Amino acid sequence: MKTKLILTALSLSIAVFTFGQKSEFELSFSAIENANYVQLDSIKVMNRTQNCDTIMYWPDTVLVLDQQVGIAEHYNAGEFMVFPNYPNPVIHHTTITIYIPEKEKIGVLISDMLGRRLISKKIILNKGYHTFRFSPGAGELFFFTVIYQNKSRSIKIMSAASNQNQPASLEYIGQRNSISQLKSATNVQNFFFNIGDDLLYIGYWDNLQSGILDTPEESETYTFQFAYKTPCPGEPTVTYEGQVYNTVQIFSQCWLKENLNVGTMIPGVQEMTNNAVIEKYCYDNDDAICDELGGLYQWNETMQYTTTQGAQGICPPGWHIPTDEEWKVLEGGIDGQYGIGDPEWDGWDFRGLDIGFRMRSESGWAYDYNGSNSHGFTMMPGGFRYFKDCDFWHVYVHAVLWTSNEDTDEYAWDRFVIGYIDEIYRISATRENGLSVRCIKD
Repeated sequence: MKTKLILTALSLSIAVFTFGQKSEFELSFSAIENANYVQLDSIKVMNRTQNCDTIMYWPDTVLVLDQQVGIAEHYNAGEFMVFPNYPNPVIHHTTITIYIPEKEKIGVLISDMLGRRLISKKIILNKGYHTFRFSPGAGELFFFTVIYQNKSRSIKIMSAASNQNQPASLEYIGQRNSISQLKSATNVQNFFFNIGDDLLYIGYWDNLQSGILDTPEESETYTFQFAYKTPCPGEPTVTYEGQVYNTVQIFSQCWLKENLNVGTMIPGVQEMTNNAVIEKYCYDNDDAICDELGGLYQWNETMQYTTTQGAQGICPPGWHIPTDEEWKVLEGGIDGQYGIGDPEWDGWDFRGLDIGFRMRSESGWAYDYNGSNSHGFTMMPGGFRYFKDCDFWHVYVHAVLWTSNEDTDEYAWDRFVIGYIDEIYRISATRENGLSVRCIKD
């Protein structure tokens, strides 16, 4: 978070200028495949609360948000402005564009993170857009500040240069007609943000997508993961209540690879209660099916009698019941047509092109309803316990799994896969049904 006030002189005179007064924070992005660094093609930031988005293209991987006014860095036509430099971080040199509303003598200053003046210039510029080229010297962080008619504007420049032996330099390039080349300025104009908004970040690399959900309140660094169908790095298995579960990394999410099978079996005709004992149903009251396909749980038992979305519930420590939004990210990363963040996933009926087929395991489904298990989710057909007759239905044909999001006082959202349908069903089901549970890592 850039909150430090830096005071420095533009020349040898006693005039002092201030900058850095805006309270801002930064969202920075990088990417890996397993443990190997990869270069992002682009990043889409979606504000799910305010229904707006912006896109950044490599090498621009930093989004600056202004938490005082509650919107991303933007500008109004005709307003004095310093636009984000491109590229950032800088390896050799970077280009900076400014806009001057009227012909004026301006001050330009480069300082380091300690506030020390490295370069200062005064120059008369005509009205319009002007560009500078900056080459960093020793150091990792610099501030570029322009003073115009007693107003100051600053941007932060990060250096990734390996050669730190050269001094920093700043060169005026000239005047230009517009900023049309600067996508950081143009794309972000209509992106709005307030503290508490739910954001979805989508990273793109090599025709793959990886999604991260967050509600940022300060500067954050995010790393997209592009590995899939592989054990979660550093945690290939989880031992919980005497059972060992495998894990699977599916882009930036880490899931248990099997349905949860925890608790004491109770008969299907009995309702689960808040008695400090985890209870489960086994299909046809058969423990062997629990061992094969996992237990079945009512929603309140799954959540351990809280309604907080993303709660740990009956999951292992460090894991939680997936939210409805986390399911949407998973679906968009796997489906063959509709990507992460597509409005397709907000529907409540059958959705997607082939997501059900891609999620189903390659064996274990009746009538040859097996899937491709393209990303390693290994969805198994555990069937369900139906609340009306307290009986069990459609094992080896249906898979139905809870989310941690309630819909009403009596219903909660789940995901429903039918063996002979290649889509996936998002449905609100009564909490008394007994469904399968998967856990996702915090």
